[in-house]
Amino acid sequence: MSADTVRDRRPRVLFLTWRDRSHPEGGGSEMFVERLAQAMSDAGWEATVLCATYPGGARDKQLGSVRLVRRGGRYSVYLRAAMHVLRRRDRYDAIVDVQNGVPFWTPLLTSAPVIVLVHHVHKEQWPVVFGPARARLGWWLESRVAPVVYRGSRYVTVSEATRSELAGLGVDPAQVQVIYAGNDLPGELDVGGGEGGHEQPSVVILGRLVPHKRVEFAIDTLASLRERFPTLTLDVVGSGYWQDALRAHARRLGVAGAVRFRGYVGDATKHRLLAAASVNLMPSLKEGWGLVVVEAAAQGTPTVAFRAAGGTAESVVHGETGLLADDPAQFTEHVALLLGDPGLRDRMGAAARRRARQFTWAATGEKFRVVVESAGSPAPAGASGPPAVPATASDARRPS
Repeated sequence: MSADTVRDRRPRVLFLTWRDRSHPEGGGSEMFVERLAQAMSDAGWEATVLCATYPGGARDKQLGSVRLVRRGGRYSVYLRAAMHVLRRRDRYDAIVDVQNGVPFWTPLLTSAPVIVLVHHVHKEQWPVVFGPARARLGWWLESRVAPVVYRGSRYVTVSEATRSELAGLGVDPAQVQVIYAGNDLPGELDVGGGEGGHEQPSVVILGRLVPHKRVEFAIDTLASLRERFPTLTLDVVGSGYWQDALRAHARRLGVAGAVRFRGYVGDATKHRLLAAASVNLMPSLKEGWGLVVVEAAAQGTPTVAFRAAGGTAESVVHGETGLLADDPAQFTEHVALLLGDPGLRDRMGAAARRRARQFTWAATGEKFRVVVESAGSPAPAGASGPPAVPATASDARRPS
């Protein structure tokens, strides 16, 4: 392809990801990718997202101005992605390789600039999701092979915690840009609740229903606190293959009637449930950032999470916008403290709401565009040069 031909068309970016947001197992990381793709399109790029298909999912779809291509299944999507890239070697000016434990190995397939998007390192998750043999293989590929294959690529991640973990795998920190996830503007999705609006104590957990999200801990917390708070309820928002096991767990503890499985819900219902809750629970084993922490914060709802999960130590400002626990007993104690002290809960909710306003998808998308274009990709015709962007977004960690 000649240089004149490249100048005469919009630059093209391809996102390779395991799932899209509408996939039954889609979650916050898929929303992040969707928003980045739309931001690139808004900035003048032609954006395509290639991911796995699922029953009922259209093979080709438009998401606004972004083209969505679904090919292959849970594992075969990696082969289909490789075929797509190899057949279109000169089509894309940049490729975003979303590494959810297993990368797409795009530096071996193309000479185009590759940006690696890593939400978190999966060391703890491999044994939970797979058997011992596959877990060892997966972790070897992620921790040993991938850093070598991608050593010439730029990395993007969503927290300082993940950047530190990548450094432990041999990835040069100077090659890693931290870009925090954005948030829908509170004024556009404000549905009440939050500061002082709770007549009945309730807690909520939102996410995929899979083992490493540890929804069982939320049910355990409910069971432990029912004697002190007899009307306490738990809303479980999300879907996944682990739902039957969770229902059985609630029955064993005698709290099935207090646990409301909401399933997958739309954005308006999601934000309404987050706003109505007294406390948002995040007992996940690992989180790159914890998008729902800021979504709950936008509605004035503080979060209790585990410090060791990684990114939660950045999305939750301990003692200010929520509380971080070091073990399950302390997790339950923190929830009890917020439920039993409405004044404290409301102060944290107000601080959380103020902090949530600092995270916008517009800023997230702009910082990502700078990374893509500074990786050697052409800017759209007429576009302004990339502004200076700090290496991290640590200046947004605390309310101003």
